[in-house]
Amino acid sequence: MLENTFTERKNTFRENKVVWKNRRTGIMFILPWLIGFAIFSIYPIITSFYYSFTEYNILKPPQWIGLGNYIQLLNDDPLFWKSLYNTLYYAVFSLPLGMVVSLVLAMLLNTKIKGLAIYRTIFYMPTIVPAVASSILWMWLLDPQMGIINAALSYIGIKGPAWLVDPAWAKPALILMSLWGVGGSMVIYLAGLQDVPEELYESAELDGATWWPKIWHITLPMISPTIFFNLIMGLIGSFQYFTQAYIMTGGGPMDSTLFYSLHLFNNAFRYYHMGYASAMAWILFIIILAATLLVFKTSARWVYYGGTNQ
Repeated sequence: MLENTFTERKNTFRENKVVWKNRRTGIMFILPWLIGFAIFSIYPIITSFYYSFTEYNILKPPQWIGLGNYIQLLNDDPLFWKSLYNTLYYAVFSLPLGMVVSLVLAMLLNTKIKGLAIYRTIFYMPTIVPAVASSILWMWLLDPQMGIINAALSYIGIKGPAWLVDPAWAKPALILMSLWGVGGSMVIYLAGLQDVPEELYESAELDGATWWPKIWHITLPMISPTIFFNLIMGLIGSFQYFTQAYIMTGGGPMDSTLFYSLHLFNNAFRYYHMGYASAMAWILFIIILAATLLVFKTSARWVYYGGTNQ
């Protein structure tokens, strides 16, 4: 009896030793990533939070001012509200439009037609074009005098707007440009569409369903997790819209394209108000977090997993 107990303990000790050895090996493999994550992610986040309560311009040590940056943002900075409005305007119009266009393209490219791989490649290619190159291209396309878009409109008797130099058309121009990059979302939708069982469509056809009831009652519910994913990613990306506005308009004309991230960038790297920019970054984080949580809260009503509402 004692011998059996001793043998069991000995085996348990050996097993624990092997488990610890494997665990230690795993930790050693991920240690470089953990160190990099701590240095380049966790430390900047903590530092940014501290700087948001200070007056800091890089050249001098930070001085603690408490909630001064946040109070100034909310009460004394008209560009803060202007940039927030521009960002919300862009998100409200570009996100639904981009989701609809990418979904329609994915449904069209999910059919069995000749040369399907070529069409998929063509629609996806703009996604891999660098943002700077695509911005310069669209500056040419949207040129009010020499641009192809206004030239095409003139052929059908429509005088094209001034686009990027007109405050009323600058944001719509950037929203139009955003459709250029829907190929990434299109591919994700396409993957979701290919997972929809064909048997559901066949059963619906036997019951006399036409194309729209099949889309509404089968396609959309079955790919609702994919729609949910693209919605979250698109929402976050819309609130962080920066590169195209920075290159194409610089926030103009008349601050009509001064998006929140661009205003934050100007304060941080043009005016060197690092503490002020840090406060802006944390406000943006709170806004994105609140919007994301709201979408998550509503997802239980319309997102389906495995045919059941979660």
